[in-house]
Amino acid sequence: LDERGFVMDYAELEAIVNPLISQVDHRFLNDIEGLDNPSSEVIVHWFMAKIKPQIGARAVTIRLYETPRYWAELTA
Repeated sequence: LDERGFVMDYAELEAIVNPLISQVDHRFLNDIEGLDNPSSEVIVHWFMAKIKPQIGARAVTIRLYETPRYWAELTA
């Protein structure tokens, strides 16, 4: 926890994640570099590769839902 008692403030997290979501939202995923085969597993790894360097040593878990019952999840 930081001095505020947070792992990370939501506003800080949104500043990292929202630009990435904008890159993929309503886009043809095959045209995005690194998403040549945009399975859920590939997309989760893509997000992790973009987010982890900005988060540093904090543990990160990314879960991407395909449906309410099926998802891909990665923790680093």
